[in-house]
Amino acid sequence: MQPGRSLPTHVDARSSNGPHGLDTLWPKPQRGERAPSSAMVTPLARGLSILSVFGPGKAWLGNLEIAQATGIPAPTVLRLLRSLVALGYLHHDKASRKYSLAPASLALGYAAISDPDLQRLASVEMRKLAEASDAYVLLGTRDRFDILILDTQIGSRAVLDLQLQPGMRMHIAYSLMGWALLAALPESERSFLLGELERQPDENRPIIERRMNEKIAQVRELGFGMLHGDWEPELACVAAPLLLPDRPPWVLGCVGRTARLAQARLERELGPRLVAIAQTLRERVPKRG
Repeated sequence: MQPGRSLPTHVDARSSNGPHGLDTLWPKPQRGERAPSSAMVTPLARGLSILSVFGPGKAWLGNLEIAQATGIPAPTVLRLLRSLVALGYLHHDKASRKYSLAPASLALGYAAISDPDLQRLASVEMRKLAEASDAYVLLGTRDRFDILILDTQIGSRAVLDLQLQPGMRMHIAYSLMGWALLAALPESERSFLLGELERQPDENRPIIERRMNEKIAQVRELGFGMLHGDWEPELACVAAPLLLPDRPPWVLGCVGRTARLAQARLERELGPRLVAIAQTLRERVPKRG
């Protein structure tokens, strides 16, 4: 199910998500303040928004950088930063006047995503596929509107140098791994996410929505979705959702060169291998509680 090649001129632009805009059709939309909700505590939401800005390549950030990334006024950001430092969630370097995540934030994040049983078993299966395919194999989960990569395995003969690392993010609406995850979510959760995404301005929304719907349908039909040189001629991708009882949704992905991963191989071998890994993990990962 290959879409047309009439893509916008900026489709090949490098993205903040990774080299070559990997798994990202267009740059992520700007983060801005959301419409107020009666159920939302605004200072809390803003504080969490500030913490979410930090990540790979953004270990140290200044007040203005954080304000620009979150859309929160700089004076408000400064007040929140002081509170987060006092509570131990951020560290402030007086010499550079920049901030970084402190142990309280790191401990909170690790507690949220740590799943030793799943990650240990998944790593073994991912390594096998990475060696067999000469590609990257990724494991991710949803963090609001992003796919957060938690583990990466690379084949010893892989020729791609994409530097995919745990901690990198892909927008759920702009990536194949995001679409694979959306396909497996309950209807109510998927509708909520898509409704929130529709509020973000994007002139390319009709093209994105068409591509998203095509791949969601493909995942439901085959158990996995594929992209083969669609926006980066040298990149081939396949992704499959991983749903386990009593756990948040996860997603598996495989990325390699189109020269080594023909589309027929994606459909006949790598896609089914990802589905098989997901089934193996469902059978072998111990239930919680």
